[in-house]
Amino acid sequence: MVVGDDRRTGFSRRRQYRVLISYVVAIGGAAAGGVLLLLSTLNPPLFSALRMAVADVTTPVASLVSGGAQFLMAGPRAVGTYLGVHGENARLTREVAATRDLLIRARAINYDNRRLRSLLAIRDRSPAAVVSARVVSSTAGSTRRFALLNAGRLSGVRPGMPVRGPDGLVGRIVETGLNAARVLLLVDPDSIVPVRRTRDGLPAIVAGRGDGAVDIRSVDDLGVRFRAGDLFVTSGTGGLYAPGVPVARVVAAGRDTVIGRTVARPDTLDFALVEQPFLPLPPPSNPPVAR
Repeated sequence: MVVGDDRRTGFSRRRQYRVLISYVVAIGGAAAGGVLLLLSTLNPPLFSALRMAVADVTTPVASLVSGGAQFLMAGPRAVGTYLGVHGENARLTREVAATRDLLIRARAINYDNRRLRSLLAIRDRSPAAVVSARVVSSTAGSTRRFALLNAGRLSGVRPGMPVRGPDGLVGRIVETGLNAARVLLLVDPDSIVPVRRTRDGLPAIVAGRGDGAVDIRSVDDLGVRFRAGDLFVTSGTGGLYAPGVPVARVVAAGRDTVIGRTVARPDTLDFALVEQPFLPLPPPSNPPVAR
């Protein structure tokens, strides 16, 4: 230990000065506060004038500091706002796309459900229903017009049976397999359906043209006038198609023979109903037995 060394470890003269200054400032602040308090009590007008004088001095400085802080924060805030808006816009865009896809699927399902309910309602009302089958395919680019069903002999489908959709008559079965059946559509040139006009019962024939349309021809009378929109339904003549099933509408007014469109559009069919013929088909003739 060195004699005469009065320095203490960890305590410097600079620190002593800081402590002294803090004491002086604290005492001065307390004294100033006491003077201001006494002044506000004894002479309120003088205190108010003094307070506003101080405010006049400090307000510009505070405004400058506040403006600078706002300016410095404007950049990061703008960047954050841009990033937030951009992210929110991307999220909303994704949600709109997903919602659009869901809406399209929901509309398609709703459309299929409506058609299936219509077909099931027809089946419930029809005592001659055989089977409801999906339309697997249909020819649209050929003069011969056929459709393929996913039901055949195992489901009771036989050649000659009529086929109808939710809107009207589709055609008739011409060939069958175990699990498939071929349908001759109304627009095929080999298709001929006896019909009658709904507004007056006029008999007519609907014959396929092979181009997606049908000819509507009067049967007996000459000079028969057809109106655009006239609806023709099956008449029951011939014993194949039950009466009252919608078949075709007239496209444009004319006489004797006009062009029509089938009520059931093959290119929009999803399901079809196979029915028994209006009058049962005759059983196949038995070959003579040799004696």
